[in-house]
Amino acid sequence: MLKARTVPGPAAGVDVRVRGRVAPGDLDRAAQAVGAVVSGYGLDLSAVRVRLSGAEPALVQVNLRVAGAPARIQIPGHSVRSAIAAAATRLDRQIGRLTTAWQPWPWPDPERRTLGFPGPGTVVRSKAYRLHVGMPCQAASFMNAMDYDVMMYTDAETGEDAIVYRAGPTGLCLCRQRSMHPPSLPVTLPLTVNPRKVPSLTVTRAAARLAEGWLPFVFFTDGATGRGNLLYRRYDGDLGLIAPAAGNRL
Repeated sequence: MLKARTVPGPAAGVDVRVRGRVAPGDLDRAAQAVGAVVSGYGLDLSAVRVRLSGAEPALVQVNLRVAGAPARIQIPGHSVRSAIAAAATRLDRQIGRLTTAWQPWPWPDPERRTLGFPGPGTVVRSKAYRLHVGMPCQAASFMNAMDYDVMMYTDAETGEDAIVYRAGPTGLCLCRQRSMHPPSLPVTLPLTVNPRKVPSLTVTRAAARLAEGWLPFVFFTDGATGRGNLLYRRYDGDLGLIAPAAGNRL
C-alpha cells in the first residue's frame, strides 16, 4: 500500500508515496533530490509525484508535467539511496531531452537492466486502457516521455493494435498485429519493422512464452477479442497485463 507524505522546506509541494520499508531520511532525500532537479528547470513542484518502493530491487518513479504534457522516469537500484541518486540523474536528462531538440535514449540503456529473464511469473496487475490512435512516431514520442521500453497503441494507418519498443539497430522497432510492411506515411524517427507475425495466444501461453524465451514482454493477439494485448515482466519478477478498453477501436 502506498503511503503519501508531502515534504516541507525547499521541496515543499513534492508528493512522495512509499511502498514497503523506506527510512524517513531516504524519503526526505528523495523529495529534496527530485525537487532540486525540477526547480532547476523552473517547473511546477506541485505537479510532481514521487513513488518509492523499498522492495528488492528498490524502485523510484517520478511523474510530472513538462511543457504541459505528462512525463515520467522510473529506475531501480540495489538500495533506496542508490535508486534515488540514479533517479535524480535520469530525471535531469529526461527533462533536458523534453525541453531541447529531440534526441533518442541510448540503446541498450546503460542505466536500466533488461527485464528479460527466465522463470514463471504471476499476473499481479491487469489494466484496460483506451489506446492512443496515431502514427508510430507519435507513439514513440509518448514512450520516450514516459520512460517506457514498450508502448501499445492503435495504428492510425491500418487500424491494428501495435507496439513500438526499444530494440534493433536503430533502438526503435514497430510491430503491428498483421501488417509487416513499413508505414506508408512519413515517419520522422529511425524505425525498423518486426517481420514476425504476431501470435494469437491465451494469457497463460503468453506467460509461458515470455519465461521460456527470456523476454521482457510479449505482444500477442487475444483469440477471444481479436485485440492486441501486452504482457510484461515487472521489476519484482511478476507479470503485468495491458489490454485495450472495450469499444476502443477505430
